[in-house]
Amino acid sequence: MGSSCVSVKSKIKEALEVLTALGMPREQLNERSALTLLSLLDLKPRESWSVADKPLVGITPMMEFFAKHYGKKYAPNSRETVRRFTVHQFEHAGLILKNPDKPRPVNSPDCVYQIEASTHELLKTFGGPDWNKNLSAFLATRKTLRERYAAERVMRTIPVTLPSGATIGLSPGGQNILIKEVIDNFCPRFTPGARVVYIGDASEKFAVWEKEDLRQLGVTIDKHGKMPDVVIHDTARDWLILVEAVTSHGPTNAKRHQEPKTLFRSASSGLVFVTAFLDRRAMSKYLADIAWETEVWVAESPSHLIHFNGERFLGPYRNAP
Repeated sequence: MGSSCVSVKSKIKEALEVLTALGMPREQLNERSALTLLSLLDLKPRESWSVADKPLVGITPMMEFFAKHYGKKYAPNSRETVRRFTVHQFEHAGLILKNPDKPRPVNSPDCVYQIEASTHELLKTFGGPDWNKNLSAFLATRKTLRERYAAERVMRTIPVTLPSGATIGLSPGGQNILIKEVIDNFCPRFTPGARVVYIGDASEKFAVWEKEDLRQLGVTIDKHGKMPDVVIHDTARDWLILVEAVTSHGPTNAKRHQEPKTLFRSASSGLVFVTAFLDRRAMSKYLADIAWETEVWVAESPSHLIHFNGERFLGPYRNAP
């Protein structure tokens, strides 16, 4: 590498300052993204930002640029990581254009990217006397990607009304659609009047976490423990219903049956284990894995429960090992 280590570190640091100023989310404030930006500008370690160029460049040439000019070698299978977790976000933010020279198939290996013209003009002033003024003018015309993502998350939030009447918003995706079904359809049918004391969100660890209620029940949540997706306190029967919402991971099998038993070992209430599925087709994939002495609820048939053996139906096994 023809440039000193100090120049390399300094230029990467500058690129990170630029990405931060442009409002990129925390997930893109890393060395990979800094190097990607520098490759899109064809900017070498010792060069001034004022000479930044705007070549057409593909993912593989970007990675070759990292190695040649910054001594950062990424494995060939990292190509998809660069595309999915940096280039895609740059494109979403409007910082770069995809195939501006001519159309290409979506998954073509020949896809190229180019820094967007107004972004290019802005970045050429980084480090100069007009940078702050130009940055303010640039940001005034567009939302930062961080702001856009935050707005989209709010718009796409899944609204859920708890049995208490309180309303919360769950992040989109993951098992949260099924969790909403559990609250809307399982609770009124099988635990009327119960209190939801915990919900684990797909992106936020705790959407509902009633610490004091759980403490009074003898439960202290371990943030690193394997919590069920929903915990419902049936106050009339003094049961804690532990619900596993299955979309991509498995049901309450023998291992998952034991984990919450350990986590809730000090609970004063009886424990009831429920695995929830969206439909019977999803359930059929996991039938062989479902633990005995548990219940299964299917959202498409909300008024029914399937009981897996044991001496009682929808009830705790207080003396179970």
